[in-house]
Amino acid sequence: MTTEGQVLLYGWPGGPEAPLVAAGPRALHRLLAWTSPSFPIGAFSYSHGLEQAIEDGTVGTAETLAGWIGGVLRFGAGRTDAGFAVRAARQAQAGDMAGLVETAIVSSALTPAGERALEARQQGRSFLEAVARGWALNEAADLAARLDAAEVPATLPIAAGACGGWAGLPEDMLIEAFVHAFAANLVSAGVRLVPLGQTDGQRVLAALGPVIGTVAAAARAGPEAAPGGAAILADIAALRHETLYSRLFRS
Repeated sequence: MTTEGQVLLYGWPGGPEAPLVAAGPRALHRLLAWTSPSFPIGAFSYSHGLEQAIEDGTVGTAETLAGWIGGVLRFGAGRTDAGFAVRAARQAQAGDMAGLVETAIVSSALTPAGERALEARQQGRSFLEAVARGWALNEAADLAARLDAAEVPATLPIAAGACGGWAGLPEDMLIEAFVHAFAANLVSAGVRLVPLGQTDGQRVLAALGPVIGTVAAAARAGPEAAPGGAAILADIAALRHETLYSRLFRS
């Protein structure tokens, strides 16, 4: 049953005929706001190790930028964070707060570098605060309090996934938008650092579209798969960035 003005959405893993989410007409509005570059979580200040890769000469063109980001999406944090976001969204919808805390512990533990940990945790905490205060989602404040009590950091995929689940956002849209926002932020960093023109940046983002869709779909199909990545060069770049003499970004 839906209330007036709601749209019944299908396509959950229970089958194409299993309607599980009734999303109101403002669902897209929330999704666009929460994944916008203007959402106040400080995403613009992080490059996820890309600044070091550009300093080393590994990335220096639109093509190498697309290749680097595509690798991070398929084999690194893009893959693992999408999986954690799916888990968090489903645990939030199920009212499993204890499960969310456990997932947050694993997500935080798997960040492979100090700056990467700062990136994930600072944005996650800021996300919960922005949604709780700006959008009056009480569950976000409750999760923040529970994580504080357990001394567990709130990483971005846990915060975004859980809030999306509580808000009733369609899972397919939520996860793809989350991965897209991650990729778009790295493209923006690359445009500023290489530097590239804005049109080149849009070409890179367009080329990453199929990868974004594949990563999001895989995360939804197997959220219980063991988390982990193999983006070794990206992890090394993130470690080396900690001692980069002159830099613009925090990671």
